[in-house]
Amino acid sequence: MYRDVSSFNTYNYGDALYWDARYIQEAKSFDWYQHYSSLRPVVRRYIPTSSRVLMVGCGNALMSEEMVEDGYENIMNIDISSVAIDIMRRKYEHVHQLNYMEMDARDMSFFPDKSFDAAVDKGTLDSLMCGSDDHISSVRMLREVSRILKPGGIYMLITYGDPKVRMPHLTQSIYNWKIVLYIIPRPGFEKPAGSSSNPQPEPVPISDTGLLPADFVLEDPDSHFIYVCKKMDETTEVSDISSNPLIADAL
Repeated sequence: MYRDVSSFNTYNYGDALYWDARYIQEAKSFDWYQHYSSLRPVVRRYIPTSSRVLMVGCGNALMSEEMVEDGYENIMNIDISSVAIDIMRRKYEHVHQLNYMEMDARDMSFFPDKSFDAAVDKGTLDSLMCGSDDHISSVRMLREVSRILKPGGIYMLITYGDPKVRMPHLTQSIYNWKIVLYIIPRPGFEKPAGSSSNPQPEPVPISDTGLLPADFVLEDPDSHFIYVCKKMDETTEVSDISSNPLIADAL
């Protein structure tokens, strides 16, 4: 079952005011989609614990805390909500591995080019694609993520969006990303009796166009998708960027 439910939402998920109000009402920690324990095999495979990591849209999730408990040494957390950042900054003021900054992922100009080894996004791109100006917002965010990553750096996107709706955005030549796909069932999903269980997720084959094979069947129709995007060394000329219709509107 392939789906993209972004068009079903009426909230402007790219608006700081929406998130400020939400975090005032919902103070309890909340992790979108998956907990770190489920993501750990893939995170540890691609992101060394010594990496400088950017958590894009941290909210009030526990993932950064759990990564530090797992040995990660330097995580910069950003969020568009000043309320969320204030809550998290006070909560973790004595955890030197965690830093918090109010910031819009569509404009991370505070950070120099090539300043992070990895960026982790668990639901932030999805939220922008649910808001107004979703196309322009998503392009601006992905351009910024690509800019702040070092060559060889990893952008790890955890999303509900299957390849049919996410790969067109991720495979633009401006980013020059080599992409590996993982699929994991939603928390609480019960496998059919007799099916095998693999605690170590394996990459899922995708076609030359970045799509799942036509006969591929999701074990869980509501699975989550992990796109591991590695920034390659080569860069794309600006002339190539402006001629791409998916990119040009956001320039």
